[in-house]
Amino acid sequence: MIEDMEEKYDGITTYKIGDVARRADVNKETIRYYEERELIPQPDRRRSGYRIFTQRHIDQITFIKRAQQLGFTLTEIKELLELRVDEKTSCSKIKEEARQKYQDVAQKINDLQRIKETLADLIDSCSEDGPIGDCPILEALDGNSETGRQLRR
Repeated sequence: MIEDMEEKYDGITTYKIGDVARRADVNKETIRYYEERELIPQPDRRRSGYRIFTQRHIDQITFIKRAQQLGFTLTEIKELLELRVDEKTSCSKIKEEARQKYQDVAQKINDLQRIKETLADLIDSCSEDGPIGDCPILEALDGNSETGRQLRR
């Protein structure tokens, strides 16, 4: 706090954490967590101890939330944010990151489709009659059936 904060932020709209949370549609704990993970710039503090946030913080939090909606992890988002400010980064590097995320998502979809089909098969294999010891779903989860052996692959 060597600098005079009033002078530094003269003409710049500043926000308290609650205002930022409302504008970015997150909770205060999320903002604190992003600070801790160094996903947003460390805000200056007023003499009172209150953090001084700017529109840049709100924009960065919004960027993070949008990237999360596309399936990027916070670690991946941090890398994107670092690439974003690196003057040597080209659009092709960002495209490659997006392409990798696309491939990850496609693989997850394939995995989920396989799980969905296996669950449907298990559900269809259960007649709902008979003792629990003969339940094909439990047998599969125990690995005591062909389906159960396939689940281990």
